[in-house]
Amino acid sequence: MSTTTIAKPKAKQPGKGGRKISLPVLLLIIAGVLVLTSIVRLITGADGITSTGQMSTALRLAVPIGLAGLGGLWAERAGVVNIGLEGMMILGTWFGAWAGYQWGPWTGVVFGIIGGALGAVLHAIATVTFNVNHIVSGVAVNILALGTTRYLSKFAFEGVPQGSSKQSPPIDSLGTFDVPGLSSWLDTLNEKHWFLISDIAGLVGGLITDLSPLTVVAVALVPATWWVLWRTAFGLRLRSCGENPVAAESLGVNVYKYKYIAVIISGGFAGLGGAFLSIVASNVYLDGQTAGRGYIGLAAMIFGNWMPGGLALGAGLFGYTDSLNLRGGTTNVHALILLLAIVLVFGAAYLAWQKKYVPAVVTALISALMFVWYVGTDEVPRQVVTAAPYVVTLLVLSLSAQSLRMPKADGMPYRKGQGK
Repeated sequence: MSTTTIAKPKAKQPGKGGRKISLPVLLLIIAGVLVLTSIVRLITGADGITSTGQMSTALRLAVPIGLAGLGGLWAERAGVVNIGLEGMMILGTWFGAWAGYQWGPWTGVVFGIIGGALGAVLHAIATVTFNVNHIVSGVAVNILALGTTRYLSKFAFEGVPQGSSKQSPPIDSLGTFDVPGLSSWLDTLNEKHWFLISDIAGLVGGLITDLSPLTVVAVALVPATWWVLWRTAFGLRLRSCGENPVAAESLGVNVYKYKYIAVIISGGFAGLGGAFLSIVASNVYLDGQTAGRGYIGLAAMIFGNWMPGGLALGAGLFGYTDSLNLRGGTTNVHALILLLAIVLVFGAAYLAWQKKYVPAVVTALISALMFVWYVGTDEVPRQVVTAAPYVVTLLVLSLSAQSLRMPKADGMPYRKGQGK
């Protein structure tokens, strides 16, 4: 029997979920945000918000978040909620650093993937085989990973030159590269600070400047994931397990097998994100290095509505706010307050046009407060910059919650043969 009949999606009921944004509309929104950002840059003089260096740093910080999000996407498309992404990332950072300083960075990358996959196997056994609550299992994996890596660090790194119980010895670099000619030209164009043109040059230049080979691999995994999950029979069967496992089983799909595969791949992606942190982002393992990026990756996946493209946009947004900690944070965040206030004005107008008057008024009031905050200050406290990634995570999830559509069987218990 053809697999194309598996889990055929039902038509959406009126009032359930938001409208799907078409590609032209999405591109128009992105263009509008770019124009507004350029205007704000000219008004505030905060040229750093669209500089090549800022965008390059944002990309580097977005990669581990995006990889964790991809891990969550694979697991949840098969119906398994993976709160354990943080722990799998922790295992990836440790195993990547442990193997990387001894046998080279690429070996460390492989071991980082293996470390994350080991955490995923535990999660799969608990949730798929023993039907443990997915949240409880994920939290247990996070706690176990944190305790295990701290214990192992005492034996693996303490007493080693430049190592300690909380830090590994330095790891050799994978190297970086630019696109010859184009990177320097875009950087020069960005430094001229022309309206919109320099901002676009900074955005594009940041994506092709000071690149690690592992960054290229990570970015390529986004379209690869889309192709595998939405354009292959394997992907169709896997997604059917997250939509209607009983129907999938009736058509001959081994649901347990696909759930295991999805969760292990999920852990591998999270472990790769952890290895990126310890090998590329900082070239050492540090205790607490993930800093909640596994949870932010999960938020990026939800923001992207369980789709690779939206996930990548979410990871980019969170990576950008995280990068503000490293490059002119207080000045740049102050300028972004004005940008946010302007965006909220448009949001209030849109809600009023939709005849949602109470949300429109609330949005307008928040916008007014943001304007007052901007006018009344010259820069923001450093604590606001540090908290920015987490605040943005909460805001994005709260604003997008009404238009999300998760896999129908995501997190639901399943037993083989339960449909008989």
